[in-house]
Amino acid sequence: MTRSTIVLLLASLGLSAQARYDLLLKGGHVIDPKNGISKVMDVAVAGGKIARLAADIPAAEAKQVANVAGLYVTPGLIDIHAHVYAGTGERAIAGDQSVYPDGFSFRTGVTTMVDAGSAGWRNFPDFRQRVIDRARTRVLAFLNISGVGMSKGENDPKDMDPAEAVKMARAHADLIVGIKIAHYARPDWLDVDRAVEAGKQLDLPVMVDFGKLAGPRNLPALLTEKLRPGDIYSHCYAGWRDELVDGKVNPAMIAARKRGVIFDLGHGGASFFWFVAVPAFQEKFYPDVISTDLHTGSMNAGMKDQPNVMSKVLNLGVPLKEVIRMSTWNVARVIKRPALGHLDVGAEADITVLALERGRFGFPDSAGAVLTGDRKLVPEMTIRKGAIQWDLNGRAGVDWKVHPYRKPHRLP
Repeated sequence: MTRSTIVLLLASLGLSAQARYDLLLKGGHVIDPKNGISKVMDVAVAGGKIARLAADIPAAEAKQVANVAGLYVTPGLIDIHAHVYAGTGERAIAGDQSVYPDGFSFRTGVTTMVDAGSAGWRNFPDFRQRVIDRARTRVLAFLNISGVGMSKGENDPKDMDPAEAVKMARAHADLIVGIKIAHYARPDWLDVDRAVEAGKQLDLPVMVDFGKLAGPRNLPALLTEKLRPGDIYSHCYAGWRDELVDGKVNPAMIAARKRGVIFDLGHGGASFFWFVAVPAFQEKFYPDVISTDLHTGSMNAGMKDQPNVMSKVLNLGVPLKEVIRMSTWNVARVIKRPALGHLDVGAEADITVLALERGRFGFPDSAGAVLTGDRKLVPEMTIRKGAIQWDLNGRAGVDWKVHPYRKPHRLP
């Protein structure tokens, strides 16, 4: 038995008199954009909180040690655009097309999911009781301006009530981070105007899936007249709404960014295309936040998961530390949750450990068109509130030959 194995075994049993920490991640390259950290160091966790970051913390000081050398240690990934209001019985986003959060979050490196308007002011209490409050994943939400959310009748103008949305958002202020509109197809601005009205009263952002262009509805008017600084334009590389004009980024998008509108990648099943993204990235029009638009259609198609979408941005030339920023600290600021998205000592210990694989990888877009890249992010470990929820290669475990099984294992 090697000395390192003995140390790991003693640490796993909590037998060291010097154990100060519950968990120690040793030797990883820490990237914490909020604090400007990008270097190899250890991260210690105690009581569910970040306890210490230092160059070489002794393994004997921790009850459990994970060797993460050669990997990247980051704040827990935050997916700002997901759909997790599952189990309603409807064949809709609020229902069969949503996924339960814990079944998808941790294995993809995500510690916080922000549901993007699956529920509205009529059914949010049900969403909270049946899904959010039962999840180990942190689930926050944009509240749909439509009372029924993304289910049958979501575009009924009579159901878009700012007063009721504000009342519900205030009743659940611990979870609701903004207002959402989506899929509106009428030739007017009713959905946007009512969502912005609610957003103003709450001092929260509005996230827009712009639906269809019709009548007076056009992208320049939305971005330069209707949305406020801090509001979010999702699916910014979709191409459905004139995001490109003559092969160039729509000037309205550039003007909107200057005035503070936030651009969300929002991959989804039909909202990210290389013929839009590649020229936009060549102009350095990068997303402010990276998200999946997770649902059963996107997860089984070109989107796949948050690290896969991050890998696409990485292979389009964005430095890794900025890709991490777009999936952590930037998101926390946009949703006004500054306690998230960083590794401050004392912060809740939501941590993601990523491998950066090198080789030849194919990345399909929403149409199945493929861009070939040479780097791919793979989630190795996910920690939520200081507890390991996903450990792909058992880096925090102990070799079976010396593992202290709690009781004899016998066949039936």
